Amino acid sequence: MQRIITFFALFLCFGANAQVTQEIFESFKLQERREVLYYIPEDYDEKKKYPLVIVLDAEYLYDQVVANAKFYSEFHGMPDMIVVGINQNENSVRLDDCAFEENGLPSEKGKEFFEFLGMELIPYLDLNYNTAPFKMIIGYDITANFENYWLYKENSLFNAYVSISPTLAPGMETNVPARLAEHNKKIFYQLIMEGEKNDYTARIKEMDKAIKAIEKESLFYYYDEYPGADHISIATYGIGRAFDNIFGMFKPISPKEYREQILTSEEPVFQYLQDKYKSIQDLFGLQKPVELNDIMAIYAGIRKKEDYESLKPLSDLCKTEFTGYMLGFYFEGEYYEQMGEPKKALKTFEKAFGMDEIDFLTKEMALEKIDALKADFGY
Repeated sequence: MQRIITFFALFLCFGANAQVTQEIFESFKLQERREVLYYIPEDYDEKKKYPLVIVLDAEYLYDQVVANAKFYSEFHGMPDMIVVGINQNENSVRLDDCAFEENGLPSEKGKEFFEFLGMELIPYLDLNYNTAPFKMIIGYDITANFENYWLYKENSLFNAYVSISPTLAPGMETNVPARLAEHNKKIFYQLIMEGEKNDYTARIKEMDKAIKAIEKESLFYYYDEYPGADHISIATYGIGRAFDNIFGMFKPISPKEYREQILTSEEPVFQYLQDKYKSIQDLFGLQKPVELNDIMAIYAGIRKKEDYESLKPLSDLCKTEFTGYMLGFYFEGEYYEQMGEPKKALKTFEKAFGMDEIDFLTKEMALEKIDALKADFGY
């Protein structure tokens, strides 16, 4: 096991109590010491799993990646993440770390840096933190090219790649699409480009075209171009957009998603919610708590499509996810009401009345249901 020989904390302003720590990491593979930055979520919980983001060119990219990670996890339902950056700017060490030969493969130093990340740093993080199976890597320019070498492995170490204006090694424009087409593992690949042309633009466009031609359900490919950006400023563009694309499934159900996917689906409405959360677990290795927003969207869809059979599994889910609240029993009462079982409906609404209110559901609403059913029975 490699040794951490120096440890000290740096406090940077990314919001209340945000903390980034910096370590001097002694690498056996590199035979040198490297500066590594760590962002651990403030409410880090030993019982939870956290996706891991590796940021190359940390001097350029790290602050904005951490800021975006915090913002999106706070407001867009994206999971909290552990963000680790490797400083590579001093003495232009990035050029040595990520150098490549004429055949397009990493140089000898590049191979050592590759092994440092994959065989030392990431195993160290997996051992010391509750990392989820889902791992992302972000690079810019020559470091964006370097991250592609993990695609050359039979089993990609990373699930998501964010490539910002890559300086392509020879053959990379054909090798990347070929490797993406071969992998059966679910992979997200985000390419971010400036509008200003450079020496690699034509090859990158060729690579983009080839990737878009791949028909594979396990590949999630995104290409974003920013006309107003040049090769320098592009480093500040697109990271939020990349998070939007890669972690879009984590977001609460939006009005657009409700209209275009839930209302148009031929499947039972509840099936949409079930599939959404199963996909999150399958893709990211995380058990995401069901959001109240999503429950309400599914309930609205059930009423709109008159798919009252979906009320029963929805009620069962709510009893588990929102224990102590009237949500589950209210939905179950509506289910029995629509199924023509008024006695069961009455008893269930009475249970809902005795529980805590939540969102738009109030005790008055339960009482109205109870009174209406009693009137039908002549009580």
